Amino acid sequence: MRRPYTHQLPVVIVAGLHAEARTEVVDHLLRSVPGSVALHHDLAEAPAGAVARTIRDATGTLSRGDTPLVNDCACCALREDLVPELERLADGGLTRLAVVELWDSVEPRAMAEVIAGHGGDKIVLTNVITAVDPALVLPCLANGDDLAEAGLAAAATDQRTVGDTWARQLEYAPVLAVVDSDAADDEDHALLAQLHPTARRVPAGSPELARIALAGFDVEAAAAAQHPACALLPQEADASGVATFVWHRRRPFHPERLYQALEDLCCAAARSRGRFWLADRPDTLLAWDAAGGALCVENAGPWLASLPDAAWELVPPMRRAAAALDWHPEHGDCCQHLVFTSPGLDRDGLERLLDSCLLTDAEYASGREAWKELPAAFDTLLDAA
Repeated sequence: MRRPYTHQLPVVIVAGLHAEARTEVVDHLLRSVPGSVALHHDLAEAPAGAVARTIRDATGTLSRGDTPLVNDCACCALREDLVPELERLADGGLTRLAVVELWDSVEPRAMAEVIAGHGGDKIVLTNVITAVDPALVLPCLANGDDLAEAGLAAAATDQRTVGDTWARQLEYAPVLAVVDSDAADDEDHALLAQLHPTARRVPAGSPELARIALAGFDVEAAAAAQHPACALLPQEADASGVATFVWHRRRPFHPERLYQALEDLCCAAARSRGRFWLADRPDTLLAWDAAGGALCVENAGPWLASLPDAAWELVPPMRRAAAALDWHPEHGDCCQHLVFTSPGLDRDGLERLLDSCLLTDAEYASGREAWKELPAAFDTLLDAA
């Protein structure tokens, strides 16, 4: 008789829009780690009122079940059902690794934080892996369709697009498991490398994958790395027809001129992201997140330069360190830092367009109080966010 396993149950998340790639990665882990099982919640039939749960190992399906919707939200149902199932496996004492295979449009960050925050002393999140078919990276990233149109919405109120969902799945994971694809070329691999240059890219069938799945994962550090104030954005690059352009300036944007340029800026690259500074909101750090021709602009809180010294103690160390590295004697951490990545990128055209949206010398010299009187072109976007 096997003795119960008394340590925490290791849990690895495998995410990604590419379902066949996910399956390949999960199957490889199940074969590589004896005593491992995979849990998958299928949200495709959620509109009918339930979410189907499957648990399997390397030999096949072990159990099937349904969990009811919570608040008409399939992802909510997943959250409510996942941790109890993982705890049950931990209590059984025979599972050596639980592989959580997320459904197509479920983003790994939310599930990683659920597992880390509610697992207690029974389960431990050991890594997050996004499975990637390199030939599908650009088609998914450039897809501006709503998830609902693609049959991938996780709730009736889900307003995400295919492109922005895929971007977050790709950029959150520290490990990208890349399947072998005859359709992929050098441009596809260059795009993948530039979109997430700090990720570890591993062949989906690599013997290393099992060890990497157990390597460890810091949820707080991963969240901080996604914050627009301290995100590790890609650097300048140019390879196989794919380029990354980094635009960094200290002068604030004229809100009206930037607003009028948004359509051209969003369509200029497959992916763009970063932080920016509007003259009429000089104390507000704004996040820029665009994929598939769709842009999300959000208020990410105050610039540190606008906070009293006493408030700095409440700011995470990673945020303070990032600000210190980019501190300006006059404007502090206030800046423009936008990154554009795409095949066929027009760097010169982008630079000219972005520079034209900044305050002119005369506008800049008028001072902060005058800036606040400029047309508030972004109020509708930011108030709706």
